[in-house]
Amino acid sequence: MTTHRIVFANEKGGTGKSTTAVHVAIALAHQGANVACVDLDHRQRTLFRYMENRLDTEKRRAIRLPGTRFAVYDGTDVGELDSLAQDIAEGQDFLVFDTPGKDDPLSRHVAATADTLVTPLNDSFVDFDLIGQVEGETFKVKKLSFYAELMWEARKKRAHSTLAEQRRELDWVVVRNRTQQLQARNMRRLDGALLELSKRVGFRIAGGLSERVIYRELFPSGLTLLDKGHLGDLGTSHLIARQELRGLIAGLNLPMPAHTTAAAEQDGATPSHRIALSDGARHRDERKAKVEEQMIRSE
Repeated sequence: MTTHRIVFANEKGGTGKSTTAVHVAIALAHQGANVACVDLDHRQRTLFRYMENRLDTEKRRAIRLPGTRFAVYDGTDVGELDSLAQDIAEGQDFLVFDTPGKDDPLSRHVAATADTLVTPLNDSFVDFDLIGQVEGETFKVKKLSFYAELMWEARKKRAHSTLAEQRRELDWVVVRNRTQQLQARNMRRLDGALLELSKRVGFRIAGGLSERVIYRELFPSGLTLLDKGHLGDLGTSHLIARQELRGLIAGLNLPMPAHTTAAAEQDGATPSHRIALSDGARHRDERKAKVEEQMIRSE
């Protein structure tokens, strides 16, 4: 079985990248998929801490939640990272990478090996400048920015190995996160610039997650909007947010394995496994991988 790699990458911070990565990973687990996650942002560790909080909530409430295998990597060696990825992805349907909001050699490496590359982008020309520069008067795209050129090169590099390794081509998806009530004219300008650039560079555009307080409120518990049996009463805005998440999953168009189910909740879903910085890693220790390892959650 080939594990489908999903990489969340953006050199700019504050775009909801980690929040999106967590919710996509848990949404896939809710559908019965086996999911592994690697957090490459070893300083902030947002994805890793979110999953730890989820485990703590399971133990504290004595409940079972759909979960993932997860680890954080704080090294700099590509070979070590590949070894970790191979180990944690064994038997998994999806491998999710969350990368730091900066240009980083490891981020470039995993982007080049992605099956689905997700770039969350805030709805503003400030964030659009990451991938393309526009004329000040016409708002037409005048040139690619460094990040778009970098991702274009990653796609070309991946294309050379697609046939040899029998893997699908890299699918680059720009996700419009934290959408705001922009003036109609500004929205049309941004829509036009994104559409123009998507045709030039070859990415798809998908709707993402709006700016909502609920995402920050859920972090301490590690719960997501799909864990509705444990969230209590939700207001209308939260129900809309849940629909946004489901729309995002549909927009990513991921290859769902035959054993998964479209049901939002599944009692038999895979529980979380923490692989975190420890000294009991056997072959990982032999490779001196800088990874935390801990026991699988006791039943």
